[in-house]
Amino acid sequence: MFLIDKISIFKKKLKSKKTSYSFGGVDLIIDYFFKNKKKGVYLDIGCQHPVANNNTYLLFKRGWNGINIDLDKKNIHLFNLSRPHDLNINATISAKKTKKKLFFYHPGSPINTIEEFNAKFQKAKYKEIKVVTTTTINDILTTTHYKKIDYVSIDVEGHEHDVLKGFNLKKYLPDIISVEFLDFSMKRLEFKNNKINKVINSNIYKHLIKNGYSFINWSHADLIFVRNKIRD
Repeated sequence: MFLIDKISIFKKKLKSKKTSYSFGGVDLIIDYFFKNKKKGVYLDIGCQHPVANNNTYLLFKRGWNGINIDLDKKNIHLFNLSRPHDLNINATISAKKTKKKLFFYHPGSPINTIEEFNAKFQKAKYKEIKVVTTTTINDILTTTHYKKIDYVSIDVEGHEHDVLKGFNLKKYLPDIISVEFLDFSMKRLEFKNNKINKVINSNIYKHLIKNGYSFINWSHADLIFVRNKIRD
């Protein structure tokens, strides 16, 4: 009996093991949401790295494909190596086409940003300020063959609301969206300091609720919204 119980525990350990590649485990939530969908399309804005701290790698491993966008050429080079059949784009995304300052720390840095407030908030000192030309998600998608996006991940260091303003959600109808939410009123950006009222009063929350989405989950700094029309 003892040996049978030990074997049972070992089997449960193997069966219950879950591997996450996201910073805060949001990919496990997204992977579960799409557990019955073998093929799908993701849009990863601010994709950063193809594996580490990435919200779409689990879906990619299951056979999904999509679009990965980052303002850092080094990051897109890594995506071209590891996901050659995806559409990997080096671009800076905003609400419209314009010139922006890019506060650049180093190639591959997860905190390179076009949000000056974020750059001032960071303890690290940026290496240089570059001038970049931004574009929108709508403009990018019109040049592709994608008509429907299943999952959208947005992580652009404080510029998330501007990205959403340049994205026609009612045309591409993503089922689920995860958006990084940075509350700069915190002394330290740690999940233990999260406040729900800050989320509810944010432009991100208001924008997505207005466009037919519901707030369903929160993992570290990632807010997760689902399209109302697919809810039971």
